[in-house]
Amino acid sequence: MSRKNVSDWLLSQNRYEGESRFSDKKLEGKATTISITAGKGGVGKTSAALKIAKTLAAQGYKTLLIDCDFNLANTAVKLGLPVNDDFSALIKAEKTFEEVVHKDGQFHLLSGCNGNLELFENKLEFEKIILDVIVGHEREFDFILLDSPAGLQKDTLTINAYSDYRFVVVTPDKSSITDSYSLIKILNNKYGVKHNHLLVNKVSSLGQYQKIVKTLSETIDHFLGGRVNVLGSIGYEVSAVDKFDQTLFGSANSAIHKNFIKVVHRFTEENFGTLISSKEKFEMPFANSRSGKQDVQPTIC
Repeated sequence: MSRKNVSDWLLSQNRYEGESRFSDKKLEGKATTISITAGKGGVGKTSAALKIAKTLAAQGYKTLLIDCDFNLANTAVKLGLPVNDDFSALIKAEKTFEEVVHKDGQFHLLSGCNGNLELFENKLEFEKIILDVIVGHEREFDFILLDSPAGLQKDTLTINAYSDYRFVVVTPDKSSITDSYSLIKILNNKYGVKHNHLLVNKVSSLGQYQKIVKTLSETIDHFLGGRVNVLGSIGYEVSAVDKFDQTLFGSANSAIHKNFIKVVHRFTEENFGTLISSKEKFEMPFANSRSGKQDVQPTIC
């Protein structure tokens, strides 16, 4: 897609034109785009985005993660990277993409800034900036993941709608469930997005997991005519807050690491066949993809 077509696509979002306009925006040979999103903050969205991106990269796929919270760059902070204003320099054409992107093997990160006053005061078409980055570099990567800001802001919704897939991160908190439904509802009614993926985080029990899956799946199906594919769950981590990132990106034998491996495997097997190779075979408890209905008796990840 050319930059002119990006502008045309953005203009088309001013009114609902049906779901078909999303089907031909991507051409074969370009990166698959995945937005990691949420209705509310504090659900572990950034941690999930980082872990999924790193998992894909560890499997040998060239992966770019874009921190779309352009002035609160928590991705860099979580990785222990220096905080800088490289994103602002990229926008102003003072530095190139290659100069500002962080590289670690197959994992690449385009981080935002932290409290940059110039970015704060300027009225930027932020969604267009992100889409321009995507179309400018999508032939260089296998996957482009977007750590999308939580909430219902227009730029966030546009980024989510443009993505090939959306991973909606939800926790057992009632406000998280309600806000996630609101996000999916607006994407459905305003942008014609009928299909999303659900990742349930901070789960304490199988029953709790089943209840969330059942509530959201049935509500979205009944009131919106939409579909959610359930990626699985991430168990509640009891480690100290200041040690969580060490646990998340640390031992390959940790439960949280194994959970994310299963989540990524389910997604790639469902959508790309055997894209990710693995010696371990996982159960697929949400297999009824033709009807869009979800089996609500899964084994917890």
